[in-house]
Amino acid sequence: MAAREPAERSRAARIGALWLHATRDARATTERARGAFLDSFERAVDPEGALPADERARRAGYARRAHFTRLAGLSARKRRRRP
Repeated sequence: MAAREPAERSRAARIGALWLHATRDARATTERARGAFLDSFERAVDPEGALPADERARRAGYARRAHFTRLAGLSARKRRRRP
């Protein structure tokens, strides 16, 4: 199989993703990945698992908010630099 150009690979991937979402429930498709991502915040704030579940969840919520606030700041900075 010959190597495809980047634009052609990108177009094929986009078609595949659109087809996937047209034929399957997107929430169900990404459920495990989403769960692992959210669990990563709990592991970050309590690596030993020593905190009570409610306290770990509270701290994970703040860690999640901090993460997305940081991303929003980076995005805003990038948009301001555009001509």
